[in-house]
Amino acid sequence: MKNFKVIPVLGLAMLIVGCGTNAAPKETITLYKSYTCGCCNGWKDHMVSNGYQVKVVNMQDQDMPAIKRKYGISNSLKSCHTSIIGDYIVEGHIPSNVVDKLLTEKPAIDGIAMAGMPSGSPGMPGSKNEAWKIYSFKNGKISMYDEL
Repeated sequence: MKNFKVIPVLGLAMLIVGCGTNAAPKETITLYKSYTCGCCNGWKDHMVSNGYQVKVVNMQDQDMPAIKRKYGISNSLKSCHTSIIGDYIVEGHIPSNVVDKLLTEKPAIDGIAMAGMPSGSPGMPGSKNEAWKIYSFKNGKISMYDEL
C-alpha cells in the first residue's frame, strides 16, 4: 500500500508519494507542477511504479514560469512540469529508464529535458507517433542526450 503525507509549505501543498515497488526506493524526486495538471500526475505515477519516491509541489499556473527560470529551462526545452532528482533537473515526460541512465552515468550537465508533451510518453495519452528527443543542458548549452 502506498503511504503518503500532505505537508503545507509556504502556502503550497506538498504530497509525498511512497515507492510503488517492494525494492529499496531509488532517489527522491521533487516534482513542481500545476495543481490542475493531470498528465503530471500520470508521470508521477510512472516514476513511483518504477521505484522512485516523489514529492509533489503543487503550484499555481502563474508560478510555474518562475520555476523554469530558477532552474535554467530555456523556452525551447519547456514542458508542463519540472523535477529535481539529486543534482539534476528533469524537465517533462521523460521515461524512468532515461532517468535511471542519467543517475547511473552522472554526466557533467545541469539536467535533461523532453520539450512539450509528446503523445504516448509517460503520463500522456495516445500512442507514440514520433521519436522522443531528450536533450541535455548546461549553462545554456543544449545537446542531444538520447532519442527513443
